[in-house]
Amino acid sequence: MLPALTVFFMLIFVLLWFLGILANGFIVLMLSREWLRRGRLLPLDMILLSLGTSRFCQQCVGIVNSLYYFLYLVEYSRGLARQLIGLHWDFLNSATFWFGTWLSVLFCIKIANFSHPAFLWLKWRLPGLMPRLLLGSILVSFIVTLLFFWGNYSAYQAFLKRKISGNTTFKEWNRRLEIDYFMPLKLVTTSIPCSLFLVSILMLIKSLRRHTQRMQHNAHSMQDPSTQAHSRALKSLISFLLLYALSFVSMVVDATVVISSDNVWYWPWQIILYLCMSVHPFILITNNLRFRGTFRQLLLLARGFWLA
Repeated sequence: MLPALTVFFMLIFVLLWFLGILANGFIVLMLSREWLRRGRLLPLDMILLSLGTSRFCQQCVGIVNSLYYFLYLVEYSRGLARQLIGLHWDFLNSATFWFGTWLSVLFCIKIANFSHPAFLWLKWRLPGLMPRLLLGSILVSFIVTLLFFWGNYSAYQAFLKRKISGNTTFKEWNRRLEIDYFMPLKLVTTSIPCSLFLVSILMLIKSLRRHTQRMQHNAHSMQDPSTQAHSRALKSLISFLLLYALSFVSMVVDATVVISSDNVWYWPWQIILYLCMSVHPFILITNNLRFRGTFRQLLLLARGFWLA
């Protein structure tokens, strides 16, 4: 019988997963309906649709992985299910990082005010290039996934053929491979989107500070539409940055510290790993007037149906 604490954290994880599925599914349905109705999407909506879709699929793969590992630890470690789940997870994780990066870059390009020719050129050209950038992100994620899959397959074959020296178990060998091969690969492949993400936030902060200094003699500077747009985008990106950093640190720690399914901290750790993809969609919904209004109507409708 499972301990009460384990059951509690497991229920929290399932609730967090359900809320994430609800929020990401809402974003995907809203934008898919608009795409079918108009035949096109704005660059921001393209990113939100891609990000919502990747997170929705990532959560579906994630809960299968967590429950399968928890319930069937031996079969999970020895079978091919681990490699197949890892194949999908690595692709979706890389794509999600890239889509989140393009979201922050587009926020910066649309809202920040700089007179540098390179910035003005990006402001003019980047929205039109967004479909190609999203497709390029998918291609890069596919290549990264092949590298991860090759490493997983090589490790599995090496263990079966007993090419591992000594009495090393598969768990120990897998951890060593994770630290020596997968972790440097993850750091390299995520360094580019993370760097772009940080640069866009720093540029937006600098633009907001300059704009505030220009408006400091105006008593209504905080009610200025440009200042409010800066503030909303900055709050959204900073909250995303905190969740983004939490996901990255969790990925690093998860590779170096293996928490088994029989550990009491297994489910709390799973909650931390999936926190960003479940919480950030609600931040996007509350910061978007279209999403916020429709989502509020759905909540009121669900409340009326529940009380009826």
